[in-house]
Amino acid sequence: GVVLGLGIVLVILSSKTPFYQKPLIIYGMILSSFLLLALALIMPSIGNTNRWIIFFGLRFQPSELAKLSLILFLAFYMSKKQENMKDAHSLIFPGAVILLMVLLIIKEPDYGTAMLVFIIGATMLFIGGVRLGYFALLGLVSAFIFAVYLFQADYRLNRILSFVSPEPDILGAGFQAYQSKLAMGAGGLLGVSIGESTQKLFFLPCAHTDYIYAILGEELGLVGALIVLFLFGVILWRGLLISRKAPSLFCRLTAAGISLALFIQALLNISVVLGLGPATGLPLPLFSYGSSSLIITMIGIGILLHISQRKPGHRGK
Repeated sequence: GVVLGLGIVLVILSSKTPFYQKPLIIYGMILSSFLLLALALIMPSIGNTNRWIIFFGLRFQPSELAKLSLILFLAFYMSKKQENMKDAHSLIFPGAVILLMVLLIIKEPDYGTAMLVFIIGATMLFIGGVRLGYFALLGLVSAFIFAVYLFQADYRLNRILSFVSPEPDILGAGFQAYQSKLAMGAGGLLGVSIGESTQKLFFLPCAHTDYIYAILGEELGLVGALIVLFLFGVILWRGLLISRKAPSLFCRLTAAGISLALFIQALLNISVVLGLGPATGLPLPLFSYGSSSLIITMIGIGILLHISQRKPGHRGK
């Protein structure tokens, strides 16, 4: 996954034109995302979920593609409709795209990713110029959808209850949160050294995916955990600088969207590990195990770096 991801980044950087700005690519990606998300729902279940496309033994998680596709689509739409983005009707089409994507992902079910997709979409619309008051209808509809699916599954409610008070069910719903805190505490200031974590030896569930930050904290200590958090802050800072200097509105929105999406996802993951939020199932970008997340993240970083190479006034046409 790492080799493939780096190879894709090099290919993107070597491109002389911003292919990711072409309507055929953008609409192709967003339509492919919808088709793959729908196809995943009829695929064989894995762990009582339908989050993956399985093809010749290979697994791909279409919700990862959906996040990047949504950023590119919204950036393209708002750059074309920039003069009308302050009108209420301008929110109808992108709002429908966001809600449909949220519905397909939440049906998998993947509540955490659906919530992240909504946050990314709402953030993109806000920085694109949509008035805050126009989010009321989109917010009400999305709140209704999330509320319905929250109360449909007991385990989702249990996650929230265990976050509020993990002690009463420390061997049940609160087990992961408790073990995660143990891992972070065991690391101390400098950690137990790389590869010496004990919590990853079947004590902490999902130690290689959702809770990888806890293992980083155990092995690298408080210093290492803060460095990782600092690096995500650097990505956000540099991404927003790239956005500010980008040659077009599309590039500015795309760079800002990719940077914010990476940082928000990292912040949500780390918050769960530190017990500051209920479990979401979101991976930590660039660290958690999973080829789908890694490759799509690398594509996003490649696009971000490609935008940084372009000069003001150059639109790649």
